[in-house]
Amino acid sequence: MTATIVRYPDPAALVAAAADVVARELREAVGRRGRACVVLAGGETPRALYRRLAEYREGLPWANVWWFFGDERWVPTNDPLSNFAMVEQALFSKAPIPRAQIVAVPTDAADPAAGASAYEAALRTHVPGVDWPEFDLVLMGLGADGHTASLFPGDPALAEGAAWVTTTRAGRPIPDRVTLTIPVFTHARSMLFLVTGAAKADALAATLTGPRDPTRRPAQAVIPPSGRCLWLVDHAAAAKLPSSSS
Repeated sequence: MTATIVRYPDPAALVAAAADVVARELREAVGRRGRACVVLAGGETPRALYRRLAEYREGLPWANVWWFFGDERWVPTNDPLSNFAMVEQALFSKAPIPRAQIVAVPTDAADPAAGASAYEAALRTHVPGVDWPEFDLVLMGLGADGHTASLFPGDPALAEGAAWVTTTRAGRPIPDRVTLTIPVFTHARSMLFLVTGAAKADALAATLTGPRDPTRRPAQAVIPPSGRCLWLVDHAAAAKLPSSSS
C-alpha cells in the first residue's frame, strides 16, 4: 500500500496540522474547479478538527464548499450519537456555511435502505462525476477493529460494487448504519486519515504494514489509487509501525 504517513506528538498537534491540510485542500479545489465537495467523518478526533476549522471564519471559501457524510448511524439527526449532530454542534452552527450546501443522510426515511437510496439520489444531484462521484476531499478514521466509515470487517457491504450508498448492520451501540461504498471512496481526489490513541496501534500497523486483506482490514480497500492519501497519526497510534515508515 502506498501511503504518506506523518506523525505528531499528540492529538492536539495532529488536529492543528489537519486543519491546515483541510483548509489548503478546500482553497485548492475552489481555485481549480469553483467549488469543493468534502466528505466528513465521525469520531472524537474529527470533532476537534471541526472545532478548529470553525475558527477559520474569514479564511475559507465557505460559500463554495459542499459538505457530505461518509456514514451515519440510524438515529435522528439531533441524537447525541448522530454524526450530523456532532458536526452541527462543532462546525456547521459556528461557521458561515450555507445550509443548502450541507447534505446529510436522511435518517427520517422509512428505514435504512430507504435512507441509503435517498442519500445516493442527493449525491447524484450535488456531486460532480459520471459513473462515480468525484469528491475533492474525504476525511476518514480508523476503528480499533480496523473498520473505517461504517465498513466493518466481514460485512457484506464490503462487496457492494454498484451502489454509491449502502446499509450495514454492525458496530455498537447503534448497529443500523448507512455508508458510502468502497468504489465511492476510491474515486476521491484526496483522502485524509486521522488516527490517534494507543487503542488504534494494532489496527493501524495491520492496515499499513500487514498483508492486503480488505475483508479483515477494510481501510486497505478505500485508498484512492489515483488520488492522494495522507495519514496523520499521533505517536501513541504509531507505536507499532516500523520507525522507517513514512
